[in-house]
Amino acid sequence: MYRECGARLRDSMRERGVGALVLLGNGNVVYATGVSWPLLDAGLSHVERPVAIVLADDPHPHLFMPMREGSAAESEVPADHVHGPLYLEFDEGVEHLAKVLADLVPAGATVAVDELTGAMRRAQTRLFPAGPPSDAAQVVGPAKLVKTPDQIACIRKACRITEEAVVDVQKSLAAGVRQIDLSAQFVRRAFELGATANMLEAIWQVMPKSKAEGTWTTTGDLALPLLTTERELQHGDVLWTDVSITYQGYCSDFGRTWKVGDEVSDRQHAQFDKWRSILDAVLSVTKAGATCGDLARAAIAANGGKKPWLPHFYLGHGIGTNAAEMPMIGTDLGEEFDDNFVFPAGMALVLEPVVWEDGTGGYRSEEIVVITEDGYQSITDYPYAPYGRDLIGGSNGH
Repeated sequence: MYRECGARLRDSMRERGVGALVLLGNGNVVYATGVSWPLLDAGLSHVERPVAIVLADDPHPHLFMPMREGSAAESEVPADHVHGPLYLEFDEGVEHLAKVLADLVPAGATVAVDELTGAMRRAQTRLFPAGPPSDAAQVVGPAKLVKTPDQIACIRKACRITEEAVVDVQKSLAAGVRQIDLSAQFVRRAFELGATANMLEAIWQVMPKSKAEGTWTTTGDLALPLLTTERELQHGDVLWTDVSITYQGYCSDFGRTWKVGDEVSDRQHAQFDKWRSILDAVLSVTKAGATCGDLARAAIAANGGKKPWLPHFYLGHGIGTNAAEMPMIGTDLGEEFDDNFVFPAGMALVLEPVVWEDGTGGYRSEEIVVITEDGYQSITDYPYAPYGRDLIGGSNGH
């Protein structure tokens, strides 16, 4: 997996004339190096995080790690390519980076960067004497799009860990249980089952019965996600769940709608049935050669002409070393983007339609599929109970 990812990354660099990549984003560093970094999204606000420098003519990336645990021992990066940390939020750390780049990057080579800290922006001319860096997303994104069999196996394993860990969490739903108690139970069990990292703070969001009763937003839309708190659950609460862990650096993404108590109204069951019909309509056009626009139109048609997703979210997105990566379906990038993004076989995709009616708390769930030449293969395998029929998530495609 390490060698295949590296080869794809360097091929993408050569196609775009990029001589060196400087990667700060945790998911990108994981992809380039195979390192299993324990913080992931939590590390974005942390001054100690891994950095990778990838050279077009070097089969191995240079990895700069604040902790050696989880680096060379768990990846194939040679020991002479594993270095101490770069503190790029500070001017001193950026000066160190400037010396590193001067030693590693050939004079005049084009450099691409995925993130720039404030200190890096202040020192751009010193860091990049050949000119401003280009956007590494244009290099990394295409390389990450198609997953290898090993990557798909890691995503599948991450999903199995997640689904097994949430079984007892769902069983524990009861009035008086706090949201943070659910998080503690989930994280402990996930690591017992072999999770590498907790990708994001678990969400067990209690949905209001109407938009007017919910958290105020500038657009008047539903607020999602909101931080987990010490709020005690109450009988009848409708929860929109969203959790993600990693296995060997590759993410799961789990979302279901739960209810505190098993009493689901006929109207709520009908919402689930509507959600299922939307998902089935989307899956009916999901295959290699389809576009983001094809899926968006199928979802809208199945929902009576209205978008069945949150305006600040999306109908679907990719998944890999990040819980949400390209493509994003149904965003404000517009129809032209959606129609021009063609699905290749081997892409992993998360679908998350939303059905909302004031007075109920709504319904939302997530399904993960891998695109095949003639359809898709489902990775999701968790029931929808207590909503609708107690079915197993997803189908086997065509």
